[in-house]
Amino acid sequence: MVIGALIGWLSPETGASLKPLSTVFLRLIKSIIVPLLFGTLVTGIAGHGDDLKRVGRLALKSIVYFEIMTTIALFIGLGAVHLTKPGVGVQLQGSAETAQRLSEGKPTLTSVLEHTVPQSFFEAASKNEVLQVVFFAILFAIALTQVRKARPKEAMLGFCEGLAEVMFKFTGIVMLYAPIGIGAAIAVTVSHSGVGVLVNLGKLVLTLYGALVVFALVALLPAALIARVPLRRFLKYVKEPALIAFATTSSDAALPKALENMERFGVSRRIAAFVLPTGYSFNLDGSTLYLSLAAIFVAQAAGVHLSFGEQLLMMLTLMLTSKGVAAVPRASLVILAGTLTSFGLPLEGVAVILGVDELMDMARTTVNLVGNCLATAVMGRWEGEFDPEAADRAAAAAGAA
Repeated sequence: MVIGALIGWLSPETGASLKPLSTVFLRLIKSIIVPLLFGTLVTGIAGHGDDLKRVGRLALKSIVYFEIMTTIALFIGLGAVHLTKPGVGVQLQGSAETAQRLSEGKPTLTSVLEHTVPQSFFEAASKNEVLQVVFFAILFAIALTQVRKARPKEAMLGFCEGLAEVMFKFTGIVMLYAPIGIGAAIAVTVSHSGVGVLVNLGKLVLTLYGALVVFALVALLPAALIARVPLRRFLKYVKEPALIAFATTSSDAALPKALENMERFGVSRRIAAFVLPTGYSFNLDGSTLYLSLAAIFVAQAAGVHLSFGEQLLMMLTLMLTSKGVAAVPRASLVILAGTLTSFGLPLEGVAVILGVDELMDMARTTVNLVGNCLATAVMGRWEGEFDPEAADRAAAAAGAA
């Protein structure tokens, strides 16, 4: 990133000539979107189908809780980015053309509904039409849960799980090229925006951290107080998995320790084993907040004014497409790229954000983990399967023995 900024500042012509390197990176990112979304959504919905039938009431409470929290996160991110306006002043290539194109074709409710349903999955996939892919994947997953024969059901679910796993690895391979793609994107942007873009990126990072703090205070803290979760003891048990999530920028890496510590905290194994993995698909508070903030940042940088209705549609898109992407570092960028494509916004914004994404990924992944650990305790309390004094009794019994 630093090298790219220096090239763009000291030699704007050379910086602008590096655009093909950035374009290759963006094309690789776009190639990930459809298979990753399809695999994770089908696995996230159909993979929990039997669990939903077994635990019924817990599943309904959990999903309602998840959607309330992620909705709050989305709108806090939306409010924060409009308050600080970190994208104003950045000049993305093609911004004027993008603004003109969007201003000529404002979507109506009818056109949005018609556009949501694909006439061909393969056509939607080839054009990276995210909402259409999501619509198809959800119906496909629901249909898969209705299949009664075990062998075809397991085969298809196994295929989708394998597809998701391969695409996570594919994302990791693409990210090996990221330093070159990022550097080139920053060089191109700085070559025609000046070094002031780095100030904008710093403001973006600070906006995210501030918004996450606000989310913790207005959403997570009240939820903990309402469910009578002992905060000091909760922080003691969540500290270690949160540090793992912060250091690795992957919620998956912290899952085993989080499960162990939530049981030690006093949540029953049945609750912890259902709520935590399900939360990894449906309750990504930090990631959804980041996505709303980053998407509007790109719109601001492109000089595109989105109406309130368009922003609501974008938030709905992000809410649907962000399910199940916590397992791999920086997978949120894939979701962001797909959403920007759907709304005709320039993908150069993704490459520019990627320059500081690791700093933001640490924070949002930690909030994802903490939010899901809290959800486990809240659900345990509501189901009468949470005993926060259990750890103390176990320790006392061990000491007496």
